[in-house]
Amino acid sequence: MKPGRITLFFACIIAALAVICTFFPSDGITIGNHTCYLPTIHTLAEASRPAAETQDLPPVDTIPAEVAQLSDSIAFFQSFADSSDTRFWLPDSTFFDDFWAMAEQAAAHNRILRVLHYGDSQIEMDRMTSVLRAYMQRTFGGGGPGMLPFRTIIPTPAVRQSASGSLTHLSSFGDSTVTRSRGNYGPMMQSFRLAGEASVTFRASSHSTVDSLVRQFSHIGVLFNNRGENLRVTIDDKESDTSISASFDATGVDGIIYQAANPTTHFRVRISGNADLYGVTVDNGPGVAVDNIPMRGCSGQQFTLVDREFLTNAYDALDVGMIILQFGGNSVPYLRTPKAISTYCQSIGRQIDYIHEACPQAKILFVGPSDMSTREKGNLQTYPMLPTLIDSLIATANSHGAAFWSIYHAMGGWNSMVHWNSKGLAGSDYIHFSQRGADEMGTRLADAFADNYRLFCMRRRLSQL
Repeated sequence: MKPGRITLFFACIIAALAVICTFFPSDGITIGNHTCYLPTIHTLAEASRPAAETQDLPPVDTIPAEVAQLSDSIAFFQSFADSSDTRFWLPDSTFFDDFWAMAEQAAAHNRILRVLHYGDSQIEMDRMTSVLRAYMQRTFGGGGPGMLPFRTIIPTPAVRQSASGSLTHLSSFGDSTVTRSRGNYGPMMQSFRLAGEASVTFRASSHSTVDSLVRQFSHIGVLFNNRGENLRVTIDDKESDTSISASFDATGVDGIIYQAANPTTHFRVRISGNADLYGVTVDNGPGVAVDNIPMRGCSGQQFTLVDREFLTNAYDALDVGMIILQFGGNSVPYLRTPKAISTYCQSIGRQIDYIHEACPQAKILFVGPSDMSTREKGNLQTYPMLPTLIDSLIATANSHGAAFWSIYHAMGGWNSMVHWNSKGLAGSDYIHFSQRGADEMGTRLADAFADNYRLFCMRRRLSQL
């Protein structure tokens, strides 16, 4: 049959069907116990129309597959997070979510969100903190070494500084030679009392081991408590030959910020009047700042010694999003009974509550002590009560609304310090890490945060499906 006749034949069939569909009863024709239906012309037209409204959506059956795959991934990572030696012990599984959400938006909102890392001598010289800072700043933006005291007490590799003038060091910690104050120590648990004039110069380090993100500064601030009238503060950008100055008459916590047009590596702060100088923030652009605040010899019980009003105002001015408390090691040799451990943990609970009251927006993480060795019958082994202390600190932190991370577990637990020493990762005192050991432990802490952030991102993605 010729093609033209075939086309005509099908056209006739279609026309006949169209006529039948047009006049066929919409409620069908009943034959015996069965009812026959035919589609209407309108239904056929709708069925043949391209689905423009849904053509950009994925096939329906792929959505459950993605949900299932993501749910399986979340379950896997959550199981790892709940059982790993580098896990967080959390009051609830979404504990850090608010912090991650703020950190993601910090740079876009021109915000410097601060993480304050307090600790004992294990974190001196920016140890552990530097690795955590590198992770946070590479993930969320920001730079610079963070908040520094007005005068060097314990050097940091990232910055060289030199101070001169009429400054008295006030500290809530340290030996009997340190001058005490009635609660006016500031967020670094210490301050420098100015009576007259003083200046401090900061220069970025050029040492090859210092992370490149901390070698330039664009946001420089001075935080203080003005104790009299006519306080004057000047910040000199030595590279651009730019200066800003401000005078303050009102007493109380205040500050000044200099934002450089181009990042600098050399600046000076000059100040005259009567004030307690809390610290100098040395940052580079919006994002996350991580401050290293070592407190040699401390057991973490100094926070309640700081005036709450001053501490609250200082934390507000600094925009603190997280506070890390890394303590306990200095108390281990003296905690020989369950009662002694209970008394110490009760004190730590009071410190956490006090910080919550002064900085309710911040997440608090308590980092427990490392394994530490003592001699028992001539052999090196873990302090007998250390595991009990760790368990008690976990319970204390969580019951007071704080997270916990265990260096002891991250090292490998019982008698792991001996192994770390044999690998050159700990010192001959079997208490402190070597620089390599501190870097390794800092990496493990940063990895724990990275895993938690990954879980946050996956849970958010799942909620959007």
